This record gives sequence, structure tokens and C-alpha cells, in this order.
Amino acid sequence: QITAISIGISLQIFLLDVVQMQASYVSMILFVSRAWDAVTDPLVGYLVSRSKRTPIGKLTPWLLLSTPLGVLSYLLLWFEPRGLMSQPLSVLWFLTAACLFETLMSCYNVPYLSLNMFLGGDQRDRDSATAYRMSVEMVAMLLASVIQGQVVAVYNTEKQEACQQLGQAHDPSQSTSPPQTASLQETQKAFLTSSLVMGALFFLCSLVLFLGVKEQQAPLCSDNKVRPPYLTSLKMLICHIPYQRLVLGFVFSALAMQMSWSNFVLFCSHAAGLGAQFQYLLLALLGSACIAVPLWQAVLLRIGKKATVIIGLSLFIPAVIIVACVPSNLPVFMTMCILMGFSIATVFLLPWSMLPDVVDDFAMKHPSCKDLEPLFFSCYAFCNKLAGGLSVGISAMILQFAGYRAGACHHADGVVMALIVLFSPVPIALLLMGLVFFCTYPINERQLQEQLTTYVIIDQFKKTAVIRL
Repeated sequence: QITAISIGISLQIFLLDVVQMQASYVSMILFVSRAWDAVTDPLVGYLVSRSKRTPIGKLTPWLLLSTPLGVLSYLLLWFEPRGLMSQPLSVLWFLTAACLFETLMSCYNVPYLSLNMFLGGDQRDRDSATAYRMSVEMVAMLLASVIQGQVVAVYNTEKQEACQQLGQAHDPSQSTSPPQTASLQETQKAFLTSSLVMGALFFLCSLVLFLGVKEQQAPLCSDNKVRPPYLTSLKMLICHIPYQRLVLGFVFSALAMQMSWSNFVLFCSHAAGLGAQFQYLLLALLGSACIAVPLWQAVLLRIGKKATVIIGLSLFIPAVIIVACVPSNLPVFMTMCILMGFSIATVFLLPWSMLPDVVDDFAMKHPSCKDLEPLFFSCYAFCNKLAGGLSVGISAMILQFAGYRAGACHHADGVVMALIVLFSPVPIALLLMGLVFFCTYPINERQLQEQLTTYVIIDQFKKTAVIRL
């Protein structure tokens, strides 16, 4: 999670202002790498479901093999071969590094997410495990924001000094940029150092996972079930109504959140004029999200998951509207970041808590199928990553059309307006569409638990009758 947050916060600004790449190239790299990642997720999910069980489990070998290669590819993503290649080769370098990292993360993330169905216990135990996992992920995001906040602080300081030395006056009618000789060398070192820290934390957390988690059998596993072919499995998933509604609601909500998230640094720096306070704003947002996860877990136990996700997502709308209206007011911005953090926590917790319920509902309606859990989670991750790729790709392209220039000390009013639109109106429209799909989500988890208990009792009765015969 810390690597994903670092890429979401900093990769766009790293490629634009440190590498000084054109926004169109940045848009292509971000979108193609996320789209590639989205395509590989279902394929990896199918391969995981078809893999054989080993003495250490069915999912754990994938985690064990992908970790060291994933850490190495992440380090390459922040290494700039300055002076060693032309700009087209530099674009190819970062595109290859990004696609390689996302592929290895698919090999890691799909079995990791699927582990939630193989920890043992009932629905309530899985919900509790999901809440713990998301709480730790929010802490990891907070840690990543602290580290990347220091990097962005170095970037803002060095860029401000470069602009002051060049003596460029602020002209609101056009974007002004320092010459290419004013490279951000200290910022480049800061990015590389932070990547080393992130890679070390990644390896340490994976080591905890290998040593601390014992993989169990699937909750509704049976020997007489069959594995349908890949395309047949995808068709069955797509035709399952609860999965349709949950995925569509998740896609539009995640796209809305990531649209604001991917432009958060640029919005603070160029639209709100609060680049120096970016670290504190990010800490307020993620700190409130860390606190909100256990609170939302307690709420969903009382009023249900569907009502909780609708209430939580709705908090995001007034927050971004107020920020867009008064972007330069630091106390107001800080308060709205706290409210946005509470809303973002619902996207991290509720959809992933609702997904196991959909898997159980599918298992009861298709009792002859087995080993489809990784495919469920991989297609879900596919939609999340596709939303992320669309958000950063569309954002970078719109900024290119608005006149964003790499390394610019000041930007024209069109760029500022584009950042405001990308941060507030567009996410609100997307979020409203997501809320419509969540409102039509048909599963009530309490009724599902009763049906699941009945299903298990009947299944055990059938097995007992066969044994007696």
C-alpha cells in the first residue's frame, strides 16, 4: 500500500517537474501502465485459481516469488537515467519500469487479497479481518504520506530557490518555467532515497505475512466441484447481479476519489497556493481516515454495509465543494481534509467488506463451481486499478490541453481552473453515479448469513447421507 500511495502522490509530479517530461508523455505512461495492470489482474487471478496447492499453501508461493522482484522494479521506477538516453528512450524506460512493477504487483496483490477468504471463520470474522487490514493499510498510507511529504517539501524548496535565482516575475497571463539547466538534483535524490525506504518496508511487511499467516481451505470447498474455463468464469461473474452493482459502484467511487487524490499535490501547489503546507494537509486527511476505519466498522455492524457506504461517500461532496470555493483558506482546507478522510475511509473499508458477501452469494447460487475466489478479487482489483489509470491519464491530458508546462514557476489561469475542475466538479459527478449503483446493491448481509448457515447444514447432511450409504 505504501508503494501505491507513493506512486499516486508523487509519480505524476516526479515525471513532470523532476524528469521534465511533457505532460502528454506522462499521461501515456500513467494510463498505459495502469491499463496494463488492469488487464493482467484477471489473468493472474485465473492462473492463481488454477495453480496447485503446495505444502505452504496455494497463494503463498505467488507472494514469495513476487516480493523481491517487485521491490527491485519499484526502485527502478524512481531512478532517472539522466544524460544516458534521449527523451524517447527515457519515456520507454519509465513505461517499461511502470508496467513491470504493476505486473509483479498483480502477482502479489491478487493472492494477497484472496487470502481474506482463506483465513477461516464466518462472515463476521472476515469482516473483522477486513477492518483490521484496512486499518493497517491506512496507517501505512499515513507513513507513506509522511515520507513523501518530506520529498515534496524538498521539491517545493528547491524549485522556489531556482525560480528566485532566475529572477522570474509572476505573470498571471502565462506559464513561466526555468531553463532545463535548473534541474532539481536534491529532489531527485530525495525521491530515490524514499524509494529505498519504501522498498525496505515492503520487504519487511511481506516477511511478516509469510511467517504469520497460515492459509486455510476455502469456506465452501468441496471435492465434487469443478473449475469452469476462463471465459465461462468471467461470464458467470459479469452476469451475477450483486457483483455487477458492487463493481460499478466501486469503480465510479474509486475514480472520483482518485481523480481528486492524483491532483492533490498540484492543486495545493498551484491552485490553493499551499504547497508549503501540503504535508500537514495530507496528514490531516490520512490521519482522519485512520481514525475513521474502526468507527465505520462499528457503524456497519449497527445499520448495515449498504447504508454505511452511502452515508460515508456522501461526506466527500460538501468537503470538495467548500475547498474549491475557498482553496487558499488553510483552516477551512484542513477541516475539509479531515472530512474527506472520513469519506475516503469508506472506500477503503466497505467495498472490500462487501465483496466476500458477494462471493458467498455466488457460491450458493452456483454450487458446482470452485476456486473462483481469486478471480472475484482480481476482477475487483482490475476495476480499481482501471479507475486509477483513467484518473491520472485523463488528468495529465487535460493539464496538457490547459497549457501545463513542466518545471514552470507559475501557471496560467487556465491551468488553475483545470485543477479546480479536476479536484471538485468531476469527482462529484462520478461519485453521484457510484452512489446510484450502491443504492441498487441487493444483498443484505444478515439474511445472507442465515442462508449461508442453512446451506452449510444441508451440505453437511448430504455428505453424511452419502457416507452412510
